Amino acid sequence: QVQLVESGGGSVETGGSLRLSCAASGYIGKRTCMGWFRQGSGKERERVATLFTSGDNTLYADSVKGRFTISRDNAKSSLYLQMNTLKPEDTAMYYCAASANDAPYSEYCYGRPLNDYQYWGQGTQVTVSS
Repeated sequence: QVQLVESGGGSVETGGSLRLSCAASGYIGKRTCMGWFRQGSGKERERVATLFTSGDNTLYADSVKGRFTISRDNAKSSLYLQMNTLKPEDTAMYYCAASANDAPYSEYCYGRPLNDYQYWGQGTQVTVSS
């Protein structure tokens, strides 16, 4: 069983930066998907960035490309999301997730249905003020 615990959220002004962390316990597969997702108030949960654990290939939502970076530290069993140049529309609860199932390639991780990510953290709130 995998457990995920996010931290690092907070309140910042437009243009600020935050770094989210996700501490993982349990076995994460060598060819599976991890990712960051977010859900704003009254909105559906959406993909922010995904990482394919074979080669740590990454993909991003168009809305965050060039501003956010997903990365992993295997030694610390942690997943990170560096968020720069934050905008008010980035305000949301951010979740770390991992899949229990293998993936064939990186793009599959980004297109993977959210319900195929079996493990979720409790979320960390990010609020960006204008």
